[in-house]
Amino acid sequence: MVPLAVPLHLGPLHPAEQLLTLLLAFGPFVLLGVTIWLSRRRDAREDEPAPVPAPDAAGPGTGAVDQAPER
Repeated sequence: MVPLAVPLHLGPLHPAEQLLTLLLAFGPFVLLGVTIWLSRRRDAREDEPAPVPAPDAAGPGTGAVDQAPER
């Protein structure tokens, strides 16, 4: 019963100490999860084929004009 007496003797943790304890306990797992997620996202982007632009079926000079015609 002596090992239980030490934590009870120290009393409750301050809220800042509770936050630090949770951060130290779960922070590495959260960081690992974010790293895996970002790595898989990057790998998925690398595996996608590059989009192929569609050729202009009507030929050059027949599409929409960017500027108004000169007068």
